[in-house]
Amino acid sequence: MTTATQLFSSRWGLMLAMLGMAVGTGNIWRFPRIAASNGGGSFLVAWVVFLMLWSVPLILAEFALGKRMRNGTVGTFAAMMGERFAWMGAWIAWVAAAIGFYYAVVMGWTLRYFLAAITMQLRGERSVQLWEEFSYTPQVLVFHALALAMGVIVVLKGIRGIESVVRILMPALLVLVVVLAVRAVTLPGAVNGLEFLFRPNWSDLLDSNIWLQALTQNAWDTGAGWGLVLTYAVFSRRREDTNLNSFLLAFGNNSVSLLAGVMVLCTVFSIMPGAAGQIVGAGNEGLTFIWIPQLFNAMPGGSFFMVLFFMALVFAAWTSLVAMFQLVGLALEEAGIERRKAIISLAAAAFVFGIPSALWQPFFLNQDNVWSVALMSCGLFFALIAIRYGVTRFRAEMINSGDQDMQVGAWWDWAIRLVAIEALALVAWMIWSARNEPLWGPLGVGNMFAQWIVVAVVLIALNGVFLRGLKKRSSKVG
Repeated sequence: MTTATQLFSSRWGLMLAMLGMAVGTGNIWRFPRIAASNGGGSFLVAWVVFLMLWSVPLILAEFALGKRMRNGTVGTFAAMMGERFAWMGAWIAWVAAAIGFYYAVVMGWTLRYFLAAITMQLRGERSVQLWEEFSYTPQVLVFHALALAMGVIVVLKGIRGIESVVRILMPALLVLVVVLAVRAVTLPGAVNGLEFLFRPNWSDLLDSNIWLQALTQNAWDTGAGWGLVLTYAVFSRRREDTNLNSFLLAFGNNSVSLLAGVMVLCTVFSIMPGAAGQIVGAGNEGLTFIWIPQLFNAMPGGSFFMVLFFMALVFAAWTSLVAMFQLVGLALEEAGIERRKAIISLAAAAFVFGIPSALWQPFFLNQDNVWSVALMSCGLFFALIAIRYGVTRFRAEMINSGDQDMQVGAWWDWAIRLVAIEALALVAWMIWSARNEPLWGPLGVGNMFAQWIVVAVVLIALNGVFLRGLKKRSSKVG
């Protein structure tokens, strides 16, 4: 439970924090690549559909739970699913922690390239050389540690500290993205990029892969089902509007993704139209750290806009990492660990467990695969809370109760049920997609399930510890 001094001071502060949580590197580097690889405008149609069928239902559920229960993921699942299922909340916290371990490495990359952009180290073909000299070397550990320090400093200051930082970073990030998008659409030939991104080929929608990719992108880039929305909603004021805020978050996040798509694809179609397929197929790191600098180098004033681009990436990664730390830190508090000790211990663990991802690409790819797929189970768990409670009752008592600027209709009842089916279908598809990978290789199904099972068994065994921590924390607050 929270105290008055721990609450966000305003809707503006809360929504900037939530938008900072949702808008991460995936919006800026993953969305343009996935959209371009899956038909552009056709992908956007499916993407918007799943915004309403995955992201919005889960964000509404998480926001309502956080605001009503005033507990982190562990306490919420213990209260809503029964004490035997406190481990489900711990699972969600662990998935966020595991992603945070290698996400701090990614933020370290953005810091290094921001520094390189400022010091003009990315001219000509230098971006390729820098990536080869820097990636997966001991140099990465310095920036990995710096990223963690930046995250810890903010989280240790509490909710008001987070609010004060996002009040600066998020408006700056939004301005940077808009400026970059406007610059991109003014380039010669940019209209071809706009046409590709926004004109659907309706026959493409018969391809199931486009729908699955659209669902995957929504699951990864809105923060829905991660437990992050719940975590920030815990610290919202009682009079905060659950429904309007949830829709603002979902559409605000996806608007940033669209602007990033405009920025990248207009630039690609203007500067290197013949290499568009090679660029978008280069993977997240290849697109961002090799091709993007080359694209900026080829445009007038490119050095300046390159600095803005990597600054935007740093801000996006930073605010997302802070949200992950806040979620996991709250879960550790619920387990009975004092907050400051919990945050510092988390940072130390993140540095140690992030070392393999920083130095060895197969391990980085493995962790990204294992725990990003595990996010689907987190969305499933939140859907199960609503189903167990009764979806119509949940909507009436949790979502639409209180002073709401808008009411959520009965569509949510079947949409949240559909989330459970979507989660299972998406995991099944990802397993099928990995059928040709070595079973125990970095991307193998056996490797993934082995890690899931080990973590699940440990968390179930610790269920009693979580309950004792919750009771201890409740007695202190009470």
